[in-house]
Amino acid sequence: MIPVTKPFLPKVQEYESYVSSIWERQWLTNNGPLVNELELKLKNYLGLSHLLYVSSGTMALQLAINALELMGEVITTPFSFVATSSSLVWEGCKPVYVDIDVETFNIDPRKIEAAITPQTSAILATHVYGNPCDIDAIQEIADRYDLKVIYDAAHCFGTKYKNKSVFEYGDISTVSFHATKLFHTIEGGAVFTRSPELLKKMASMRNFGYHGPEEFSELGINGKNCEFHAAMGLCNLKQVDEILDKRRLLSFYYWRALATLKASYPKLNTDLDYNYAYFPVLFDDEQLMLKCMKALENEKIYCRRYFYPSLSALPFLNPAHMPVCESVSRRMLCLPLYHTLTSSDLDLITRVILRVQQYENSNDFIPSMFAIETDRKLNAAF
Repeated sequence: MIPVTKPFLPKVQEYESYVSSIWERQWLTNNGPLVNELELKLKNYLGLSHLLYVSSGTMALQLAINALELMGEVITTPFSFVATSSSLVWEGCKPVYVDIDVETFNIDPRKIEAAITPQTSAILATHVYGNPCDIDAIQEIADRYDLKVIYDAAHCFGTKYKNKSVFEYGDISTVSFHATKLFHTIEGGAVFTRSPELLKKMASMRNFGYHGPEEFSELGINGKNCEFHAAMGLCNLKQVDEILDKRRLLSFYYWRALATLKASYPKLNTDLDYNYAYFPVLFDDEQLMLKCMKALENEKIYCRRYFYPSLSALPFLNPAHMPVCESVSRRMLCLPLYHTLTSSDLDLITRVILRVQQYENSNDFIPSMFAIETDRKLNAAF
């Protein structure tokens, strides 16, 4: 079986050494020494002054929304994971969708201004698949209308924009360290800000609003993370450059092998150092995508329609027509991409896809690997 992703796992002995130290200290959570060590090493690796390690990427979004005291309407993207929108609703804000750019799949800044009303308090944009939004255009609009900016940078570990970590931008940026991400702590996330005051506020908020042993400075929540998750992060951080390099090589292999596929890929920001977080394929036609997904599943190769359906169709919100997003979400498929994926795996995946395209005019034919392997051997023989 080839799943769409697998978590990177360090050598078990290395993780066990951290676990042994936790056992010795008997300090399991509440801002323990491994959490502090991870925060420091992440700041050094990313070149940032401020960050807080929290329990999840969703918690990071909720802390950001609360810390900025957002109310009313927040302009956001319909092409993201559900947590981007549900966090706003959970915190009493109203998501206002703006359609996406047809090439980058990020929120289209040319459409933001028309959505601004007197009730608008912020822009919450997602750097989709680790590819930064048009940060400069979004910030210019935010400055003109006195709006806050949060970036859902869940996919962005290792991504740089203009030679700086993409987490450096916006009033607050958030990231997920979930096990499916290229850098993970099993469960976890982080918030980033350039503001010491905002950092101090969120540090209190993630620990129930504690300001001291007997004092609460503000409304808070349990957003802390534990020593066991921090231990996984410390192990994985040592390997992250290798992980990034491997994903880049796998992505280039895909691009070359699928050069004739009737599909396109995200247009990457020109000021970008990319992290190759995913391998999204936008098929020209939804039916071709569905046939490819079915043929891959027949060979126990599992992809993901990421993101589908458009968030503008969420049942707990008023429906909004987002034609670009709706079209993209129907045709998008993320192919398997993870550290232990081999060139043989990619060869198999891409041959299945290209074989389907070859027979796309046949409604019934779904090629088996026997046919594909026979075809490969015949081609090799001649």
